[in-house]
Amino acid sequence: MNFAKSLIAGFAGAAALNILHETMRKFDSEAPRMDLVGEQAVKKSAEAMNVDAPTGKKLYGITLAGDMVTNASYFAAIGMGGRKFMLLRAIGAGISAGIAAVKAPKPMGLNEKHVANSDKREIMTVAYYVFGAIVTAGVLSLMGKKSA
Repeated sequence: MNFAKSLIAGFAGAAALNILHETMRKFDSEAPRMDLVGEQAVKKSAEAMNVDAPTGKKLYGITLAGDMVTNASYFAAIGMGGRKFMLLRAIGAGISAGIAAVKAPKPMGLNEKHVANSDKREIMTVAYYVFGAIVTAGVLSLMGKKSA
């Protein structure tokens, strides 16, 4: 699969992940809040660069955009290994990204409670990333069938 198609599929997976996250957080008060961890990261980055951190909707928008770009780029790698074992690569990539989302905030000085203060939140966080990765693999599979 070429890089452009992989990146398009990666964006589809990242969008699916974010739609799932945004939907679940509205219906379940115990759902992971990756958005809050992302906003903390944006604020911390702004402070490190001695610039005023965005607030409100601007902070949310910058966080969402950064999340989309990083997840799409990561998920794009799923298609770079060809069609063989693509679903297994997707599951592995999703599990890896989910575990990183759970484990990385604390050593980065961010509040890990938003994604890791309960078994439920940790499992949901990993599951969200697996979902996004599987959507990526599905889109890649459909793209492969259309070009065949």
